[in-house]
Amino acid sequence: MKNFRCSLFILLMLSVVISWTGCSRPPEAEKEAAKKAMDAAFSAGAEKYAPAETEVAKKSWETAEIQMKEKKYKEAKQAYVEAKSAFEKATAAIEAGKKAIADQANETLKTLEGAWKKLEATAKKMEKKLKEKKKAWLADAKAIREGLTKTKEMIASSPAEAKSKLDELKTLIEKWETTFKEMVTTKPKPTKKKK
Repeated sequence: MKNFRCSLFILLMLSVVISWTGCSRPPEAEKEAAKKAMDAAFSAGAEKYAPAETEVAKKSWETAEIQMKEKKYKEAKQAYVEAKSAFEKATAAIEAGKKAIADQANETLKTLEGAWKKLEATAKKMEKKLKEKKKAWLADAKAIREGLTKTKEMIASSPAEAKSKLDELKTLIEKWETTFKEMVTTKPKPTKKKK
């Protein structure tokens, strides 16, 4: 009988311990910490300047959310801790990302300024042939000049937007390079000789 009581007591204690550990609480503190890290990363521009790190962090967050829904709180807690860490890494990578994009933008700017100088020289040579395209050329030339100046100022404060603006300017410059090449290869119409 004594063995039976002892076994019953052990079984009862074991079931209490199992039910107690099985009913763990949701990791609200970890979730809140990860959410704060995520908000900080997004507001600092992590998606723009550290996209790879941000993607890893978002996947960790999504994993944690799924585990919360499935009431796998232990796994969710670990995933939230990982998500917080990943969002902090993304935030830390923003400055390096900004610098890399700014360097690319500066390089593109230098290339476009050179292309612009050549294009202006070509336009001066082609002035007589421009005729009906002259108005469009003058408008685009003004936009390119102003865009190059504005982009120089933008690179330091918002390199991603500067890079986007440079892509627009590149398209304009390429359009006119193509137009001038076509004008050079097009033979002028023969004029009738007067008798």
